[in-house]
Amino acid sequence: MNVNDLRSNCSRVFLRLLPLGAIALFPLGAIASVVTDPSPTEKIDRTRSLPTSDTPQIVQRIRVREVWRQVYEQLPDLPLENEYVDLETGEVDPEDTLISRFIRYHVYVKGRPPQYRLDWKLTLADYLGANDLMFEGVYPGGDELDRNPMYGDRETIASLSRTERNALVHTLTGLFNPQYLSLLEAAAQRNAPSSTPDDRPRRDARTPPRQPQPGDAELLLP
Repeated sequence: MNVNDLRSNCSRVFLRLLPLGAIALFPLGAIASVVTDPSPTEKIDRTRSLPTSDTPQIVQRIRVREVWRQVYEQLPDLPLENEYVDLETGEVDPEDTLISRFIRYHVYVKGRPPQYRLDWKLTLADYLGANDLMFEGVYPGGDELDRNPMYGDRETIASLSRTERNALVHTLTGLFNPQYLSLLEAAAQRNAPSSTPDDRPRRDARTPPRQPQPGDAELLLP
């Protein structure tokens, strides 16, 4: 018999021995605690299974706010769109850029994971008006800047070429998911043509086969 079974049996015996009048005067909360309250040891063991830190969420938050710089390092021709004035400071905030707002919209407004290419394509489709509706009331920077940047950002994204938009999706996926680039390299190696030269002569299918000539039979003699 373990400790829990022993405590439960003792509680039942205790309740049988108490007179009904005593039970009526005994606080119900105290009785419940006798029956169900775990021991201090159990309380300690139970808290050990609970998470003690939200470090992954903090790390992801920091990475989301910093990765836009790496995007511009890899794609320096992307528009910055950072001429908006911060309402709190009254000055232009050069770090509130198009890509920083694009990333914040993807992660915080839509709640999409940042490590998958398809999810970035969905966000891109939002800006192009081909997927979910966008609302200026929740757009990043809408309540912090002198004017809502959503419409300007959508026009800027729409002005990018298909190649530039694909490069943006590719870069964001690679920065948030380094394994993505490794998978692309492995796929490219699998699909690469063999480097072993084929020494066998190739006959043009359009050329008819050579007709037998006199004396060809002599070539078969030993």
